[in-house]
Amino acid sequence: MHPALSVILLTTLIGVGQGLFLALYTGQVYSLIQLIPMQESQRFYANGAAVSLAFLIAGLIASFFHLGRPERAWRSATRWRTSWLSREVIVLPIMMALVFTYAVIHYFGWTQPLFTLPGDMPIDASLIVGALGTLAAFALFLSTGMIYASIRFLQEWASPLTVINYTLLGGASGFTLAAAFSAYLGLDLVGFFGWWAVVLTLAAAVTRISSLIRNRRLKHKSNLQTAIGVRHNRIQQKAQGAMGGSFNTREFFHHRGPGAMAFMRLAFLILVFPVPIALLASAWFSHSEYLALAAFAVQYIGLLAERWYFFADAQHPQNLYYQTVS
Repeated sequence: MHPALSVILLTTLIGVGQGLFLALYTGQVYSLIQLIPMQESQRFYANGAAVSLAFLIAGLIASFFHLGRPERAWRSATRWRTSWLSREVIVLPIMMALVFTYAVIHYFGWTQPLFTLPGDMPIDASLIVGALGTLAAFALFLSTGMIYASIRFLQEWASPLTVINYTLLGGASGFTLAAAFSAYLGLDLVGFFGWWAVVLTLAAAVTRISSLIRNRRLKHKSNLQTAIGVRHNRIQQKAQGAMGGSFNTREFFHHRGPGAMAFMRLAFLILVFPVPIALLASAWFSHSEYLALAAFAVQYIGLLAERWYFFADAQHPQNLYYQTVS
């Protein structure tokens, strides 16, 4: 498949935004049960949620560059009963609204307890909105991943690993950003968020490498024989049926050689997994905000490469008709 930059930016940016919000809410829950120190609402939670919202908005803006008629984008939400894309279009603004509400509650300090759970655990509005935002974040991960996992004829994508990878990679990048954000504010939470980021990054490494191994072992259901309905052992294409390129030859293949594919695979395997882990560990030991920020920057660059490879790795069966071009 052709890796469109707009879709690469959409999926990686909203993944960071979702992951950062999950990190903020995780930190709030941990502070509620007194496992980590309580942080100042406006400085940490409100500003952190604003950063999360900025990533979500940036991803939404990027998505419009992939549309031929952006003014008709609203129509994509009408088929929510059967389309995962429609569900993503619906869940994303809901997620953004909840993150915005969460930020407003903390910014204005509207955190007075509404009721108390057994064990003297006060519950305020931000915890309720945060819980709803957490559900929306996972629903968005599911919707985004299933857009691709539900396409059965693209066998590289048609796997539960697609949804799992989207969730873990988004979560890992969000927690890495939370560690960098904590370091930037000078808070003693780099170790907490960094530990979560390392765990999620390692889990993502296992599932992403598993998907690479799975895809290398795939036996594609389509071949030259099934493409033209002729059962003959020796079939050779002489012409593509057109004088030049077309939408099919542009949008369903990446037009890069095996060397470029191998380079991008190696690049994301290094930049997404071992390098950020090493930088986070160094940031925690040295108390350096720059190393924590570098960990997020490197990991996000790696995610861009990973998402490019994810799209390019999918072998569309229609390319069987255009082998002399693609």
